[in-house]
Amino acid sequence: MEDHERFRREVASWLADNLAGEFAGVRGLGGPGREHEAFDERLAWERHLAADGWTCVGWPEAFGGRGLSLAEQVVFHEEYAASGAPARVSHLGEQLLGPTLIAFGTDEQRRRFLPAIRAVDELWCQGYSEPGAGSDLAAVSTSARLEDGQWVLNGQKIWTSLAHVADWCFVLARTEPGSSRHRGLSYLLVPMDQPGVTVRPITQLTGTSEFNEVFFDDARTDADLVVGAPGDGWRVAMGTLEFERGVSTLGQQIGFRRELDGIVAEARRTGAIDDPVLRAELTRARIDLRVLRAHALRTLERRPGPEVAVGKLLWSGWHRRLGELAMRVRGARGLTTGGELDEWQRLLLFSRADTIYGGSDEIQRNIIAERVLGLPKERR
Repeated sequence: MEDHERFRREVASWLADNLAGEFAGVRGLGGPGREHEAFDERLAWERHLAADGWTCVGWPEAFGGRGLSLAEQVVFHEEYAASGAPARVSHLGEQLLGPTLIAFGTDEQRRRFLPAIRAVDELWCQGYSEPGAGSDLAAVSTSARLEDGQWVLNGQKIWTSLAHVADWCFVLARTEPGSSRHRGLSYLLVPMDQPGVTVRPITQLTGTSEFNEVFFDDARTDADLVVGAPGDGWRVAMGTLEFERGVSTLGQQIGFRRELDGIVAEARRTGAIDDPVLRAELTRARIDLRVLRAHALRTLERRPGPEVAVGKLLWSGWHRRLGELAMRVRGARGLTTGGELDEWQRLLLFSRADTIYGGSDEIQRNIIAERVLGLPKERR
C-alpha cells in the first residue's frame, strides 16, 4: 500500500506541475456533450502526456505502456480526474483498440498502430452502430468484399463518436454474403481520409455534434487490416466491448462525484437543500455513487465478462437521474437560458443518451438475464 501511496503522490505532483502555463486553461474542459471545447489544446495536452509516458499506462511495457498493475491504473485514473485535467481525446484508441490489438492483432498490426496510438499521433473512432442495428450489434449490414488485395466497404454507421476528427475507424462489417447474426462478420481497420468515406455530424439536444453518421461508398482498406480471422469479427468486437468497461470507469466516477458535489453546492447556495425530499435524494445519490465504485472495483478484480453489463446499467441510470436531480435543485431557473445552456442543463440533456449509447438498458438487461443468470433467451 505504501508503494501505491507513493505512486499516487507522483501522479498528483506531475499533474499539478504540468496543468499550468500553456495548459492551465484546459482544466475541466471536454467530455460528453462538450467534446467541442478547446479540442486542439486538449490534443496538445494529450501529446504532452505521451511525451512523459502518461498515456497507455496499463499496456504491457513490451507494447509501449507502463505495465501498471490494476491498483496503479486505478490510482492514475482517479488522480487524473481529481486534478481537473481535461477529458481525453484518444480514449477510443488507447482504451479500446489498443488492448484489442494487443489481444487479437498480428505483430505487424501492433507495430503499425500501437506506437501512433501511444503518441496520440492517430485518433480512432468506432464503427459499430447502424440505423438498423444499434444495440443489436449482430444485425449489422455494412458489407465488405475482397477485391484486388483490399477490402471494399459499403454501408452506413451512426452515432459514431468523434468520427469528424478521427484518422482511422475500427469497423464491424459483414464479409460473408448470405451470413446472418453473429456469423460472417469481420473487424476491419479503415482509414477515414479517403474519397469513399463521408462524415456527417449529428446535432444533439445540447447543440453540439460529437456523434456522427459515417457513410462507406466503396471505401477501401488493405486485406491484412482485419483483426483476427475473417468471419471472426464478433469475438473480437465483444473483446473490445469488455475493454470499454474497464478501469477508466473509475475515473469517470470521479467526474460524477465532482458533478454531484457541484449540485449539492448549488442546493446550499439557493436554499434548496432545506427541502427534506431533495436532501434525501441528494443523500441517496451519494450512497449510490459509492455502490458504483464498490461494484466497479469488484468487477475489475476478475477478468471482464458479461457481468460488466451490470456496471453499465448502474452508472448510466445513476447519471441520467443526476441530470434530473440537478434540474429539481435549480427549480424554475433551470427552465430558461441566456442563449446558451449552463452546465446543469447540458447534463440533463446529454445524460438522456447515457442509457442508450454503449448498449441500451434493454440490451444490458438481456445480457444479464441470459449470460449471467442463465435465463432462457428472448424469443426473436
